[in-house]
Amino acid sequence: MPNFYRKRIFRYPIYTLVGITAFLIGVIGFYQWILGLLGFTILGVLLYFLLRSDTLFRQDMEQYISTLSHRVKKVGEEALMEMPIGIILYNEEYQIEWTNPYMTSFFGEESIIGKSIQDLSEALLPLIKQEVEIEVVSIHSRKLKIMNKKEERLLYFFDVTEQAEIEKLYEDERSVLGVIFLDNYDEVTQGMDDQRKSNINSQVTSILNKWATNNGVFLKRTSSERFFAVFNEQILYVLEKTKFDILDQVRENTSKQSIPLTLSIGIGSGTPSLPELGSLAQSGLDLALGRGGDQVAIKQSNGKVKFYGGKTNPMEKRTRVRARVISHALRELVIESDKIVIMGHKYPDMDAIGASIGILKVAQANQREGFIVIDKNELDTGVQRLISEIKLHPELWSRFITPEQAIEISTEETLLVVVDTHKPSLVIEEKLLSKLDRVVVIDHHRRGEDFIENPLLVYMEPYASSTAELVTELLEYQPKRSKLDMLESTALLAGIIVDTKSFTLRTGSRTFDAASYLRAHGADTILVQKFLKEDINVFVKRSKIIEKTVLYKTGLAIAKGNQDERYDQVLIAQSADTLLSMSGVIASFAIATRHDGVVGISARSLGDINVQLIMEALKGGGHLTNAAAQLSNCTIDEAEKKLQVAIDEYIEGSSIEL
Repeated sequence: MPNFYRKRIFRYPIYTLVGITAFLIGVIGFYQWILGLLGFTILGVLLYFLLRSDTLFRQDMEQYISTLSHRVKKVGEEALMEMPIGIILYNEEYQIEWTNPYMTSFFGEESIIGKSIQDLSEALLPLIKQEVEIEVVSIHSRKLKIMNKKEERLLYFFDVTEQAEIEKLYEDERSVLGVIFLDNYDEVTQGMDDQRKSNINSQVTSILNKWATNNGVFLKRTSSERFFAVFNEQILYVLEKTKFDILDQVRENTSKQSIPLTLSIGIGSGTPSLPELGSLAQSGLDLALGRGGDQVAIKQSNGKVKFYGGKTNPMEKRTRVRARVISHALRELVIESDKIVIMGHKYPDMDAIGASIGILKVAQANQREGFIVIDKNELDTGVQRLISEIKLHPELWSRFITPEQAIEISTEETLLVVVDTHKPSLVIEEKLLSKLDRVVVIDHHRRGEDFIENPLLVYMEPYASSTAELVTELLEYQPKRSKLDMLESTALLAGIIVDTKSFTLRTGSRTFDAASYLRAHGADTILVQKFLKEDINVFVKRSKIIEKTVLYKTGLAIAKGNQDERYDQVLIAQSADTLLSMSGVIASFAIATRHDGVVGISARSLGDINVQLIMEALKGGGHLTNAAAQLSNCTIDEAEKKLQVAIDEYIEGSSIEL
């Protein structure tokens, strides 16, 4: 502590003490004048030295303040000019008025005063206008953290290049775990002799080992059909750039020997926790398999999922055993419930309604009440014809209820069965998902990122033609207390016929088995045709959409509706179907505005183009040959541009040449 501070602390109590002492000496002098005189003499000497000390204190104080002020000013000037912090002052026109030398050194010029902020970096002006306070931008290969003081029109620049490099190094070196699965190994090798099976194993192992060595991946085979891979984020980035061409290598090499062997890969990334990485990798693999296999699913710790591959049509791999196991599990859940509520997707089609009626029959076969949720304002023409026929059967029609009634009658013991969709955003009434904890999902679409949380039972088979086909198989293993009647069988058959385009697309041997079962129970094909008849006005409206078709690249047809008109979702889908039947068209896309104001895109292909991946780039989904997407706050022309970008990205990442 400086001397003058100590003096300042103690001098005022001393003056008080002097006053008290003078008073006491005065009292003593009143009685003993000699002692009083001596006391005042001594006090005077002390007072002289005290005043002198006070004068010296003031002089020291003034000198210290003067010196300190000079030093602070000098330090401030040096800090402003010499410290490694860039400073820019700009005017109202965003032109540079002043900058310190450190900032100028970034640009290798003597002066940047008078230049526009935009000339330094295109990222600066938007940052200022958007009033972003702190942001990191790249300027001349350096990473600079910018602090924006808009009121003072002042920018501070901190060089964080080394910090950014360390962070990137940390990110690049973080561990990534992968699980590689041979999709159909058991089916392919079944019945093979040991020598041929050994050759297949050697060939696949050799391809994978070469791929792992070339990319710096540690690979370990854990079973005949499963491999375990360890690498880092940097390697993952490189693999993503190649679109995981290992999928194509395995498929092409094995197909030369007439062995349809494919890979599915689940990858976990984005967290330092190894147990969590393992869980993410397994979850990613489940997701890839649920979407039909022959693809990669990268699942990150923040919940985001990226997909690669999925270019081939999935092979039928489900078995009668699985259908029987699922059917028995569903029966147990039904028996444990007080009632069954069945719900499809918004604007339900024949498949959703037919599958719902099938699940209603499952409930009745197990002596439980069942109810089907529909919104009467969201029915297309074909479904309306089916509903009109159902109304002629009062007992069946009484099982159809509104979303509000479903919420009212539901209890904790109610089982909710969601059919023909697995996305919460697409169900007729999302509040039912929130209210009911006991949920079953039955769907034939490829699994997407958006999925109903914590279902008790999931039966998802992307190899099936329709949900109606899956439900028909489940019915075969239910108690035979009540048989399917003609209308119920017809509704299920209508669902299969609509989704297979009269048995021309996605049709497997099991599809015909299901159709045969329904036909044996009285399904009326003539009645199905009546349901599927279309209105002349609808035909004309669809023709007008097709009339505006343009070819984008070779074999890709894009049709657009009028911006001012509103179209039914089914009409948009039918337009894409019709386009696909045209000569030279390998994939078709129909774009139009729906009645709810959302722009709908329906996509179809013959299998050479995976329209599911294209639609997923637009936040949609579906199958390899049948998919769709919905775009909000978007015009038809804007939707077309987004579609073209998605097509270009798909083609760029594949071996297809158009």
